[in-house]
Amino acid sequence: MKKILSIIILFFPWKIRRFFLIKIWKYDIHSEARIGFSYIYPRMLKMAKGSEIGHLNVAVNLELMVLGENASIARLNWITGFPVNSESLHFKHQKERRSELILGDNSAITKHHHIDCTNQVNIGSYVTIAGYYSQLLTHSINIEDNRQDSKPIKIGDYSFIGTNSVILGGAVLPSYSVLGAKALLNKAYEEEYVLYGGIPAKPVTALTKDAKYFKRTEGYVY
Repeated sequence: MKKILSIIILFFPWKIRRFFLIKIWKYDIHSEARIGFSYIYPRMLKMAKGSEIGHLNVAVNLELMVLGENASIARLNWITGFPVNSESLHFKHQKERRSELILGDNSAITKHHHIDCTNQVNIGSYVTIAGYYSQLLTHSINIEDNRQDSKPIKIGDYSFIGTNSVILGGAVLPSYSVLGAKALLNKAYEEEYVLYGGIPAKPVTALTKDAKYFKRTEGYVY
């Protein structure tokens, strides 16, 4: 019945839909947050003031999805997870795995991206996942152990991810850094104010600390 209702209420006006999401699904959605025509059903959803999810997004099988103040997910994004209480044999060896998407204050995910939250994807504040067709993939097959495995992804504050990039489990993009278009980030870096690029991504050049992008106080870039 709940599955059927989740589809039916997609066609309700937002205020009525929000009422059902809070009363039945027990979601925590601020009165000034909004979801468009999108199928967003993690186990728990938290949306802070001014946060917004646009049209034609899908978010399913996550334990937790958090949008900070004024965070936004534009449209046509596919966000998936793998529940920690599943009866499947997949990931049984990872007792501490968390299937979560955390999107910080004033951060933006634009259009046509795929975010795999089998393990946690933690995106800081004032981050832009720009352009189209980027993939954040926390799980893959462990060849040595012959089993599905996963690792978290962390994106630091004020970072920028160029179009059509791939970020794999275990990767860290430091705060105040840029991942160039079509790059493959497959390891954890620490150095800030750096442009990372290439396949696999490596430090390319230093970035000025005076760049206005790193000093902005609003999420949207005009």
